[in-house]
Amino acid sequence: MSRKGREESEVDQVKAAGHEEVTEGDENVERGNWASKTDYMLSAIGCVVGLGNVWRFPALAYRNGGGAFFIPYLTMLVFAGMPLFFLESSLGQFASLGPVAVWKAVPILQGVGITLVVKGFFGKITYSCVLAYSLYYLFASFQSPLPWSDCFSWWGADEKCSRTPKDPLCNLTLNDGYFEIVNTTWLLANNKTCPDGSEISIPHLGPSEQYWDKAVLRRTSSVNETGEIVWHLALCLLLTWLIVGAALSKGIKSSGKVVYFTATFPFVILIILLIQGLTLEGASKGIEFYIGSQSDFTKLTEAQVWIDAAVQIFFSCSVGSGLLITLSSYNKFHNNSYQDTIIVCVVNSLTSFFAGFVIFSNLGHMAHVQNKTVSDLAQSDFGLIFIVYPEAVSQLPWAPFWSILFFLMIFMLGIDGQFADLENVITVLLDRFPEYLRAKRFFLTIGICILLYLFGLVSVTQAGIYWMHIIDYFSIGWVLILTALQELFGIVAIYGTNRFIKDIEMMIGERTWLFWLWWKLCWLFVSPFVLAMVFFWSLMTFVPPMYQSTRYPGWVIAFGWCLTVIIVIWIPIVAVIKIIQADGSNLYEKFTTAFKSAPDWGPYLEQHRGARYRKRPDLPEAHVTMETLSLGSL
Repeated sequence: MSRKGREESEVDQVKAAGHEEVTEGDENVERGNWASKTDYMLSAIGCVVGLGNVWRFPALAYRNGGGAFFIPYLTMLVFAGMPLFFLESSLGQFASLGPVAVWKAVPILQGVGITLVVKGFFGKITYSCVLAYSLYYLFASFQSPLPWSDCFSWWGADEKCSRTPKDPLCNLTLNDGYFEIVNTTWLLANNKTCPDGSEISIPHLGPSEQYWDKAVLRRTSSVNETGEIVWHLALCLLLTWLIVGAALSKGIKSSGKVVYFTATFPFVILIILLIQGLTLEGASKGIEFYIGSQSDFTKLTEAQVWIDAAVQIFFSCSVGSGLLITLSSYNKFHNNSYQDTIIVCVVNSLTSFFAGFVIFSNLGHMAHVQNKTVSDLAQSDFGLIFIVYPEAVSQLPWAPFWSILFFLMIFMLGIDGQFADLENVITVLLDRFPEYLRAKRFFLTIGICILLYLFGLVSVTQAGIYWMHIIDYFSIGWVLILTALQELFGIVAIYGTNRFIKDIEMMIGERTWLFWLWWKLCWLFVSPFVLAMVFFWSLMTFVPPMYQSTRYPGWVIAFGWCLTVIIVIWIPIVAVIKIIQADGSNLYEKFTTAFKSAPDWGPYLEQHRGARYRKRPDLPEAHVTMETLSLGSL
């Protein structure tokens, strides 16, 4: 039988076993491959380009010197972001394994992979709720006027709601010695002024801010008051998981086609919103605020600026999350991972820069209309996306149209990351239990979506925003940096940089020593130093989190630290188990063996293993069986 005939026969056998994610032309007939290089590139771009590009980067640029911030940002991209991206994508592609099984390279560090999955589980709970908020605002935008454009009583606006600040009252002393509280109108009518220290300010909230708290979140005053489930958010959350489940129902074959729309259309919307924003009166005021007169190069002498740049790069490039390992594991073996690294990282950074113009051109117009400075409006995170920008949009002609575009963009920017996150978990389970789960992938996907939806219900209660904030604060930041450090330590110090370089050259071909000099310097020195600096600086400058002006009680902070421990505890636990399970007559021999690569480590397919990775005699002829994947006997 010809080679083509054998391949077709293998594909037919795999399909007969229920592996619908495998198609003719796949190099790996067990796990499947991306249908095309474009599928992978769009999925990778969709994974790294997310909400942080829109709400976090512009605010960081303003806070850290405007245009001057691009210097530390690009420096961290080149010295830390790209090297880690190249490392992770090459590692996953070389072994064609997910973020747990890939640590057959260094078995003692397999707990790092489990930590990534557990961290991702909690991250998906919070991230899916942000998508639910976006869907709610998207549906609410199909009405005119927009509900947050004014203080409408039907959604619960109270006396504190006002589109403009309310005039202060005055505690005025009368001639007979009595005190009387009067308003500004009375003072003007009687030609009087309010003495210093006698003004009484009247608290007020803008309609978009009160709409966010009262109509969308129905937020209670503290985390101690759980309240009830906010059902309109619960339904939006359900729709989010239905979309994710449908997109991943056939694995990368289905999600790889969905991203043709979800990964590209946000860029179309960004361009439309930018053109619209630049035509607004006062837009130049916002742009100048973003990169113009606010460019303060003296900020470059402050350590915090460089820390912020490094953290933004780590988050936006999705390094240390396991997502890049998962996505690249479905590449064909000889895919050029180096070229992919450059393209994806550049697109990601340009998107952040571009999104800043979109946001601040509209904020400049809003500041012009309200006769405020842009600094009075600039916020980050939820405040920018769900309060400030909706208010800016509500003041435009054709406001519902611009609002629909904006929140459709926000949803699609986030949903691609959710695809990658869920695929991360599914890949780990399929790699661990291939005989049982590969034929049941559809039901596995639906089951995980249902489980995550049920866990996410706590985040759509009336106190849900507090829990989202706590989970996000304690389960992502330090954990992401710590796992990235462990990855570097495992590959550089234990596995060996030169050995890893030879692995990459098996995929992309031999390169000159000058080409590798840069990457070796980054992997050995620069990237570990930057990661360690960020990690310890974050610990030293730790302050208890708070949501707006609401402080969390001590038991909530304790819960947050327990959450961090639950996520990272797998690293030492699995290390101890691997040492116990290792061959050896004494502790030293067991310890040494746990650091050595598993006997079946190497390229997934026998045809790619070559002389450097000869198969074990007891393994099947076609390729290394997935039965040897280890969490060991965990």
